[in-house]
Amino acid sequence: MDRIFFLNHSPINFYFKPSPETFVVEEVPLYPFTQEGEHQILKVRKKNLTTWQMLQAFSERVGVKLKEIGYAGMKDKNALTYQYISLPAKAKIDKFSHPQIKIIETHHHKNKIKLGHLKGNRFFIRLKKVSKVDAKKIDEVIKILQEEGFPNYFGYQRFSNYNYELGKEIIEGKRKERNRKIRKFLINAYQSHLFNLWLSKRVELSRIINSFTPSEIATFLDYPQTLVKELQQQPHFFKLFLGDLMSHYPRGRLFLAQDILKEAERFKNKQISPTGLLPGTRVKKAQDLAREIEKDFDENIPLQGDRRFAWVFPTELKGTYKEKEAWYELSFFLPKGSYATILLEEIAHRRLKDED
Repeated sequence: MDRIFFLNHSPINFYFKPSPETFVVEEVPLYPFTQEGEHQILKVRKKNLTTWQMLQAFSERVGVKLKEIGYAGMKDKNALTYQYISLPAKAKIDKFSHPQIKIIETHHHKNKIKLGHLKGNRFFIRLKKVSKVDAKKIDEVIKILQEEGFPNYFGYQRFSNYNYELGKEIIEGKRKERNRKIRKFLINAYQSHLFNLWLSKRVELSRIINSFTPSEIATFLDYPQTLVKELQQQPHFFKLFLGDLMSHYPRGRLFLAQDILKEAERFKNKQISPTGLLPGTRVKKAQDLAREIEKDFDENIPLQGDRRFAWVFPTELKGTYKEKEAWYELSFFLPKGSYATILLEEIAHRRLKDED
């Protein structure tokens, strides 16, 4: 599944394979814990385990059912990750022991942690086999990404083994899946695939609008020259269209883009961001020209739909080159649901999935 990059520099050479030494993820809670209440909150560090494996280990060792454990998000297996989980008061954590899991902090809180209850994640990534020349290129690219942001594609983790194709077959009635969780997971993957296709289309349209004159664009798109001129006045690479559903960034309510130039300035200033459709039931749709583009990636899917930021802005983005080791070390924060691998691929200007 091809994605269109935002930046157009030549590919940058480096080696990256996720491991606890090269990939560190730390969850940032959505809110401070009350330090009182019936739920124990643990900050845990895990290594070379999936989140499910970590939760199962706690369930087996502290005397609670898996469904009683709360967590905010899934974390990578091939990494050193820090995340928060909640356990009922009856959980016996005093003697918990596991070679790949360590309890770092304990708190109390009134509520169970639920999926999505986090601001985002901090990342540390070590790239290897980086030349001095390529390190300078990375320096320049991350300056642009810090200022401009990048397209919020779903990463390849969402599509391993072509899950989205299986999800499509389920929707089309060509495949049966009795396990509810697996069925939902596969259909979610297909929703994500459609979002990525839509976002690629919007990035492609933005590139055309940024690269050609209004008369030249008339040969690509059936847009009046007056509309093209208005689109070209927008200060950000990613062009907003009338009827786009926007959201305050990084959290807020949806609203329709109507005064496009005004909203484009707010987008450039990182106050708002456009959203894309995850097709399904009970979800708001774009309008006007934005809907004309969106409808080509909308399908009747028997799960609740959603809107997702089309564009995100990394913060605290820093890079350090260690010439002796030929390492380039990155640290940054991303809002929840965004993929560090997408940022890396934007830097590399190539796919990283198959590196070994």
